[in-house]
Amino acid sequence: MFREPVDSESIAAIGYDDDAEVLEVEFVSGAVYRYRGVSQDVHEDFLQAPSKGAYFNRHIRDAYAWEQVK
Repeated sequence: MFREPVDSESIAAIGYDDDAEVLEVEFVSGAVYRYRGVSQDVHEDFLQAPSKGAYFNRHIRDAYAWEQVK
C-alpha cells in the first residue's frame, strides 16, 4: 500500500485502502501499524489534522483493531 509522507513529529506517512477500509500508519521510528474498519472520512480528517499525532491518539489508536506490519 502506498503511504503518503506527512508533516508530523511522530508520524512519517499515512496509507489507506478505500475498498478494504484499512489505514496504515508509519511512525518516524520506522514501525508500521495497520488499522481495520477505518472509514474514508476518518482517513481524510487524519490527513487534514493540524497535529497528526494528536488526531491519531484521540481518534485512531484505541478505536480500531490493529496489527503491526513486519
